[in-house]
Amino acid sequence: MSPGTDPADSIPPILKASTPVHESTTSNDTATATSVWSPAISYAGKVVLAPMVRISELPTRILSLKYGADIVWGPEIVDHALLAGGQPAERIVNEKLNTIDFVKKSKGHVIFRTLPTEKSQLIFQLGSAQPDTAVAAAKLVARDVAGIDLNCGCPKPFSTTGGMGSALLSDVDRLCAILRALIDEVGRPFNIGVSAKIRVLPDVDATDDMIRKICRTGIIGLTVHLRTIPMRPREPALRHRLARIVQVCKEEGVTLLANGDVNDRDEAEQLMAETGVSGIMIARGAEKNPSCFRGSKDGGPIDSLILARELVQTALDVDNPLPNTKYILMKMMIDKSKTQTFRNAQQAKTYPDLLDVLGMNKAPDQPQTSASLDTARQERHKRAEQKIAIAS
Repeated sequence: MSPGTDPADSIPPILKASTPVHESTTSNDTATATSVWSPAISYAGKVVLAPMVRISELPTRILSLKYGADIVWGPEIVDHALLAGGQPAERIVNEKLNTIDFVKKSKGHVIFRTLPTEKSQLIFQLGSAQPDTAVAAAKLVARDVAGIDLNCGCPKPFSTTGGMGSALLSDVDRLCAILRALIDEVGRPFNIGVSAKIRVLPDVDATDDMIRKICRTGIIGLTVHLRTIPMRPREPALRHRLARIVQVCKEEGVTLLANGDVNDRDEAEQLMAETGVSGIMIARGAEKNPSCFRGSKDGGPIDSLILARELVQTALDVDNPLPNTKYILMKMMIDKSKTQTFRNAQQAKTYPDLLDVLGMNKAPDQPQTSASLDTARQERHKRAEQKIAIAS
């Protein structure tokens, strides 16, 4: 869809599954170990979407991929959320949406939703403090993702509680034990990637030593957020430390992604050329505008209002919860915060309200029910398929 096209007239290509999944399976599938570990996923030369809680959900991932993200990370999900006190999340094939849902049985709550068409570019970020629970949780989702990434950098209490996130940086032996277990019991058997995301330590030499230990576990990639644990996003990233980290990772033969203060693909490619870093992870730039992955030579990012309409339509197509959609939307429309449209969107109570606010509701006097929204979705899919047939 071109930037000026009404998002109601077409859908992102990733919403069209190449092969519908019809089997109904539980989430405790096993895989046979392979003699050679050769995951298809590679981080080299890639510009990727960062794992952001409440942001990197399915609608954001769909838009990021549509506009050029090479790989997308999902939000961090803690192992215990998937394991639920001895009742592992159930893997359910949602044929209505053509998604794979991981559902907490006791509440019917969807913990994680993915499309089969994003599998080859999707990294599941896992929060864990122990090898055994990390492995058990990762096995549940392993068949539906391209890799598992261990969160070793988030400094927020919900992540560090119980020794997860950046707390692992003070216990590198345990961090490495988790990674080795994930490689041996998940990465190799399912032939998917295993990686980690960390922050730098205040001491340069200690950071080098830590990175070497992590790389020697056998991971396929390492993301380094160029801030220390206490640093907040408003503080400039420690860009001057990147060159040395690049050299360490090259010596260890591990692909390095840098994260911190890179806003779009143009900036990412410039930094890659200047420093030799293998790839770039974008967080806040993508939070504000997931089309930041489209470089200027391809038209660059699109206007946030146009993208907001695409977000809402995409969220409807994958039945994303309204509160989460509104959260993403408000972040995306922050440059329109002084407009009446922004204020009206803040006050919206339903999806039809949002459609009306964004000028997408063609019959505002006739509230759209779930059934009518389903019908509209089917009609959009049909029109999109017709367009493809004509183009071919």
